[in-house]
Amino acid sequence: MSSTSTIFTPFTEEELMPKEEKLEVVKKGKTFSIGVPKETCLNEKRTCIVPDAVQILVNNGHKVIIEAGAGLGSYYTDLLYSEAGAEITEDPKVAFAQDLVLKINPPTEEEIEYLRPLTYLISALQINLRDKDYFLKLASKKVNAIAFEFIIDEYKQLSLVRLIGEIAGSISILYASELLAMSNGLMLGGITGVRPAEVVILGAGIVGEFATKASIGLGASVKVFDNSLSKLRRLHTLVDSRVPTSIIDPKELTKSLRRADVVIGALPRLNLPPIVTEDMVTKMKKGSVIIDITIDNGKVIETSELTTTENPFVIKHGVIHCGLPNLTSKMPRTTTKAISNFFLSYLLGYDDEGGFENMLIHKSEIKQSLYMYKGRHTKQLICNRFDLPYHDINLLIF
Repeated sequence: MSSTSTIFTPFTEEELMPKEEKLEVVKKGKTFSIGVPKETCLNEKRTCIVPDAVQILVNNGHKVIIEAGAGLGSYYTDLLYSEAGAEITEDPKVAFAQDLVLKINPPTEEEIEYLRPLTYLISALQINLRDKDYFLKLASKKVNAIAFEFIIDEYKQLSLVRLIGEIAGSISILYASELLAMSNGLMLGGITGVRPAEVVILGAGIVGEFATKASIGLGASVKVFDNSLSKLRRLHTLVDSRVPTSIIDPKELTKSLRRADVVIGALPRLNLPPIVTEDMVTKMKKGSVIIDITIDNGKVIETSELTTTENPFVIKHGVIHCGLPNLTSKMPRTTTKAISNFFLSYLLGYDDEGGFENMLIHKSEIKQSLYMYKGRHTKQLICNRFDLPYHDINLLIF
């Protein structure tokens, strides 16, 4: 072959020259401001964020505005938040005027007025305590609202409900033990030569699971009822088959309630009738204790009623009834730490996705957490209950 022959190539000499490597630049979302108002209802002591989490968010370029006294119920002072980089404000309107508002309880009607259009509001919803006017008022502010009860993760689990449920299940037994000692002097756990107290748990979900574990830990005798065989089987496996379980059969349930010292209601009954009737309650032992944990999502026990921190229980038919909708507020610091850990990872996820709107587009589970988008009602459950116009979130964000 001739030395003058050339190799054919479709590229020019310039195109074959080495070039600088082009690296992908991930677009970060714009920094946003987070408002944490002080809780004003239900004697709430919890808050959504601890000083350590504030420091991380501030270091990531976000602005955190906390209303003075917001953390005192959980034993976090304004000084701790200030040293972590938060701005402290005396005016609740300032906290509510941020891009994202983090609350434990839903805002009151007065607080809704402080919200700006297109603000993201994240709080509990406690649907059993709401009315139609509440949703209409919120919609008039054109906000984006996310409820604790609807937040799901990539595994389709209600992650925040689960987290709070773990704490609520454990606290329900500790508080029941306190009430039982007060009502008839019984210790919840058994000791040598004295039979243990009997605990009946209605619901084998996360709340029921942790109530069961706490009861076993204290040495009580436990029986769990649920209509889901798969949940009962899962619970059986988790507690090494030491706990008798049963489907909710009225005859079997009545028999267990007659012997029970403590009854824990841990089964949401939204738009469903109670499981334990008033007649069953009249047959229970005097001085026994009922704690209806899921009362803000429907009664498990017919005689249950909402109670407050100042008057945490009522007595009906000689039985103590506790219906605190914010039972985990009895251990505010532990609950606040747990909720804060969740929201820290949740909010940092916004950064990774490139902001709120991108996160809503890319992650279907985040879309399902919204019950209001720019003032439109996007949860079928809420619309059916309160006769509101329903908008499919998938047609609003795509």
